[in-house]
Amino acid sequence: MNSPRDWHVHDRTGLTLAARLFSNIVSPPVIFAVMGLVLSLYSLPFAQALSWAVIYGLFVSLMPILLVLWLLSTGRVEELHMSNTRERNLPYIVAVLSSIVFLIIANLADGPPLLRCLGIFNVIALTALAIINTRWLISFHATAVAAAWTITGLVFGWQASLWVLPLVALVVAVRLYLRRHTISQVIAGLALGVASVWVLTLIGCFG
Repeated sequence: MNSPRDWHVHDRTGLTLAARLFSNIVSPPVIFAVMGLVLSLYSLPFAQALSWAVIYGLFVSLMPILLVLWLLSTGRVEELHMSNTRERNLPYIVAVLSSIVFLIIANLADGPPLLRCLGIFNVIALTALAIINTRWLISFHATAVAAAWTITGLVFGWQASLWVLPLVALVVAVRLYLRRHTISQVIAGLALGVASVWVLTLIGCFG
């Protein structure tokens, strides 16, 4: 794979800049935070839903983001998207541990079942990503957006999931355009996202 199109700061102009900004905004932690809020609002009255969404977002989304920003500011990673697989090891480990902490809290405090299922998904998918990452740069963006599409279909109906399909296509197109992943890495990410969610339906999640 050629070097990423947005690797150098002076190359981040025009369409490349727009693609990079989109990729930063529609990132896995943001996708998970939005899904956490949506599932909480679907399950609980507004005040309770907001409280659980904040707790989920704190552990599953914010903590990994803050870690990556700290690694970036201290020079431990070269750049935000971490194309070097070795740089992703610690963020994946911390993300898995943070998801486990959320699950413990949610189980002890009787959190909404859908949000607990989402937490289980995070542990499974992030563990798989961490293992695969030791050998191959699978697309985390593709995994996250594919999971969001699948969960939307299972919880709200497949007609509702049609609204998410354009986002899936756009995320895939942007990651390929930026040359952050190969086609096979994106396809593998999509497959992992869908498969991880479907496995959880076997234990009654997202039904």
